[in-house]
Amino acid sequence: DRPNPLGGLKVSGPLLDVKYMSGVGAFRVPYVHGLTIGELARMVKDELPPGGLAISAAARARGKLTVIPMRGWRRSMRWPETGLKFVGTSQLVQTYEATVGYAMVGLGCELSGFTHGIGKDYPFRGIGFKGPSALAKGATTVDFLEKEFNALHVAGVKYRKVMGINSTTGKPEPGLYVDVVNWDEWDPTELSFRMMQLACRLNPPNPFARLSAADLKRFNIHVGSEAWTTALVRDGARVNVDAFLKEWQERDQIYQQQTRKFWLYQ
Repeated sequence: DRPNPLGGLKVSGPLLDVKYMSGVGAFRVPYVHGLTIGELARMVKDELPPGGLAISAAARARGKLTVIPMRGWRRSMRWPETGLKFVGTSQLVQTYEATVGYAMVGLGCELSGFTHGIGKDYPFRGIGFKGPSALAKGATTVDFLEKEFNALHVAGVKYRKVMGINSTTGKPEPGLYVDVVNWDEWDPTELSFRMMQLACRLNPPNPFARLSAADLKRFNIHVGSEAWTTALVRDGARVNVDAFLKEWQERDQIYQQQTRKFWLYQ
């Protein structure tokens, strides 16, 4: 087994709709699922949800799974507390900081006009915007974004201006960096859904209502909730983010209680 970089207590986001299970998300868990890979394997082996991966009951009965537990890991531990070297998981997730950012803004940068990274610097932590708003262009971009993001009032995070290097021109480029300043208050995926709502206001008419069928399917595969996408396309900037967050938090608490029997660590 190996540590979950975000620890084992945070659970956030909608449960993945069965119809959108794919190579992106193969199991019906929230976007931030709060399990180690060993615990996830135990859960999937014993309780694959209806409509999940096409594995017959006979094949599952024949399957053998052995999880070798970690020593010394606790659910409250985030990656820096393990003392282990972080091994990158993908080209853009090479640090623990990027892992936190992926959970926090990855969905919010999906087909919205928001971009992550400042050139090649600060992947999933630095934020830019490529929408048509005149206020979001040129030297005023970072000031504009700072004002808009502060107005979202997302608990547990703050924003600061940083400089990166433009990957095309090689010149310094300002950007907005997202810091997690209160881990207990932080809901990992909240900012992403606030960003989607904000994109509808900054990039009118509603950018999600203009998606092709293929892009809409890709969006659902990543976000995982067709109910959210339907409301976002229909309501745009008026979408009721608070209601969705409340519903997901309630469902996530039930999910976390149901998955405790697969925990290997406290």
